Amino acid sequence: MSWETRPASLHYGDNRIMNKTLTLILLTGGLLPANARTPASDSTAVAETRPLHEVVVTGTRDQADTRLMATTVSVIGREQIEQSHNPSLLPVLTEQVPGLFVTSRSIMGYGISGGAAGGISLRGLSGGSGRLMVLIDGHPQYMGLMGHPIADAYQSLMADRVEVLRGPASVLYGSNAMGGVVNIITRKMQEEGVKTDVDLGYGSYNTLQAEATNRVRKGRFTSIAGISYDRSDGHRPDMGFEQYGGYAKLGYAFSKAWNVRADLDLTHFNASQPGETFAPLLDADQRITRGMASVAVENHYGKTSGALSFFYNWGRHKINDGYDPAEESPLDYRFHSRDDMMGLSWYQNARLFPGNQLTVGVDWFRMGGEAWNKFIAGERNGERQDIVDQAQNEVAGYVDIRQNLAEWLALNVGLRADHHEQAGTEWIPQAGLAFLLPREADIKLTASRGFRYPLIREMFMWGAANPDLEAESLWNYEVAFSQDVPDNRLSYGVNAFYLKGDNMIATASVDGRMRNVNTGKIENAGVELQAACRISRQWNVEANYSFLHMAHPVIAAPEHKLYAGASFRQGRWDLSTGIQYVGGLYTAVKNNGNGQEKQENFVLWNVRGTFRATNFLDLYVRGENLLAQRYETMAGYPMPKATFMGGIHFRF
Repeated sequence: MSWETRPASLHYGDNRIMNKTLTLILLTGGLLPANARTPASDSTAVAETRPLHEVVVTGTRDQADTRLMATTVSVIGREQIEQSHNPSLLPVLTEQVPGLFVTSRSIMGYGISGGAAGGISLRGLSGGSGRLMVLIDGHPQYMGLMGHPIADAYQSLMADRVEVLRGPASVLYGSNAMGGVVNIITRKMQEEGVKTDVDLGYGSYNTLQAEATNRVRKGRFTSIAGISYDRSDGHRPDMGFEQYGGYAKLGYAFSKAWNVRADLDLTHFNASQPGETFAPLLDADQRITRGMASVAVENHYGKTSGALSFFYNWGRHKINDGYDPAEESPLDYRFHSRDDMMGLSWYQNARLFPGNQLTVGVDWFRMGGEAWNKFIAGERNGERQDIVDQAQNEVAGYVDIRQNLAEWLALNVGLRADHHEQAGTEWIPQAGLAFLLPREADIKLTASRGFRYPLIREMFMWGAANPDLEAESLWNYEVAFSQDVPDNRLSYGVNAFYLKGDNMIATASVDGRMRNVNTGKIENAGVELQAACRISRQWNVEANYSFLHMAHPVIAAPEHKLYAGASFRQGRWDLSTGIQYVGGLYTAVKNNGNGQEKQENFVLWNVRGTFRATNFLDLYVRGENLLAQRYETMAGYPMPKATFMGGIHFRF
């Protein structure tokens, strides 16, 4: 959990938190990404007279200059992903995105169910509880019954870039985006020809990572296909992990204005987890298959663009939750589930007049599945015990408007009407101002509402289920300042935010039994900073820092997170290093029922290097936790000390 719940009768010291937050807001501003800026073709009245900067699609569903947006977006490009030499996207996001943290339990693999890692939290709101959404090309990705992302499904081989919108994104993406979104934008082939890449790596604890990717562009046709295989023994007994993955994407341009694309992503992993060191388990094994498919028809005209798309996500889970070795009594059943999430999405952007961009859209989502226990021993061998068989529908319409009021001022407003067949209807507003200042500086002010409908798990599964739950609600207020120094040699930014939510779903005693109810609250405030500097053609440095104050501590949301890195490129050599400090990370809190709190503070030092031996062959090495820190991001799951990975990369 990365959020805090308390009965409504408790008091939170609203004035104290608000006073601190207002002080922070008055003394600081907000953050735009400090990564290298990229030109683009987006144009408005302001953009016609000012240079364009980082261009993103997550905040508007269309290409937009970040300086004209009121929201905060961090961008991780393909070059940064490749330099990490990591098969998973999440470690590089933890380094590069202030305010974002991901739990880990081993050198490779996250798993699900008991002992699961890969919990993504942003500003104290967790995807594990359905409050942070992961997207692939704008399509939601989460388990249909439980409502959480599946961390092991987000592989580096598919991603061209990742855009992280920090703060509520419910106007465009609906429920589960109340804390923000992580949008994985898949790769494409830009130039004519055929390119193939093969990557092989081997390292500590018998860890192997291998992937191959082929990209083709022939006239109007494009394709990309990739396969991967990863495995590790893990640094503790009974912590093995093995994963197979495949990805394919096809595209065809009917004309300059119309194109169609379709993609398919499959991953299967087998994971074992030994339990906490203070409560070990035997035979805690998982066999998980996840899939994603989508098809979209897109149009791109001079003053309007849009898309109609259909997506379908599914999963098959077979889980043995293990048993205490002291009891010598293995479970006589296995948990099984099938889940799916599908949706139909249409949106269209239009520039009705100079300085204007209007986006309208309609979404339909269906999520659900079935879960059961299957007995494998005793008199009930072969018997099926049903847990849930449920599906829920959601339909929404939204409008988002960006209007340049002057060369130095842009207004952003949006509204979403969202209806859930079980929980009712929600109206979601958002408003913000972007002030464009001299010397490539800007200030942003934003107020936005986020929400989350109750999950099928919370409404219909197990003893605390409550079908009468209502939607959670949250308001976020943010102020931001950023600047690009001329020649793009230095960019920096700082933002301050305050968020407050109520009606949060918590488990409490009602009439003598535990029940899910809308009684929880959340109140967080923080500051995030980011900077990057190109010292010379060879040297680049970057840093980011986030401070998070919570009225009550939550798991997996550190109070302090600092990353500082440097990269050097000369001739055939590419070298990079980074140091990350994490402070005030709670791995256990009192409200979890264990009656104790546990905090972690640690420093991680990582080094990566690549040598281009020939035009088609690279050699690389990666070292992590070189200070051999003893630390945990999950209570009872110590992380490995120093680990190493070496490999080769072929291009042809």
